[in-house]
Amino acid sequence: MGIFGSRSRRKGIPNEPGLLAAAAENPGGSVAEIDPTHINDPNGYVPPEAIRGAWLVDNSGKLTGEYQENPRHGVPQDDFSKLTDPDHWLGWLGDDPAAAVRKSIEESLRAQVADAAVEWVKILETPRFLTAGRRHTEDTQAMLVTRAALAAPFALSVRTTQHGRSILLGVFSWAAVNLSSPEARKDRHWFDLDVGLDWAGERLQGRLYEIDGADGTAER
Repeated sequence: MGIFGSRSRRKGIPNEPGLLAAAAENPGGSVAEIDPTHINDPNGYVPPEAIRGAWLVDNSGKLTGEYQENPRHGVPQDDFSKLTDPDHWLGWLGDDPAAAVRKSIEESLRAQVADAAVEWVKILETPRFLTAGRRHTEDTQAMLVTRAALAAPFALSVRTTQHGRSILLGVFSWAAVNLSSPEARKDRHWFDLDVGLDWAGERLQGRLYEIDGADGTAER
């Protein structure tokens, strides 16, 4: 067993300069074979499905001829598990939080380019979450959630007529207030490219509270 699973030995060792140079830089490791069908820049973010497999490298930095196929190789798919797996309440996002976040991400992109079509989205780390509330006036043991926010680091592929495919990295943030009064609810999204989770997380609380009272109303 190896990186992806069973190993095989291919006939002949590739004589591609780029592959050989990468092997020389990774003695005792491996060099991935990227499928260009799904990725424009192999030096940028590469989804797991876009890796065909990996060539093993010996301790002197040369290809051994052994190859490990990637059983996940294929069309990249959405992955929102890092959003939905944590034991954190996401009821404010509706019955399908992943679908809600994906839709909001695509709407953010279409606000910039009307024909933007998202091919796949992957949440890369467990998001930062914020939830606030107040005691229920009739049941002191119950809590009413009044505001909530999240900052989710992502990688995604988007296509537009003018630019073709682009792979984007960044953090998508969503904040909502007045959750206990649906008629007064207000939501706001931020789509920050090329920033880290720490950067977005530090701004999350301020962003959450700047929505409240923006029109002179108080949290309900």
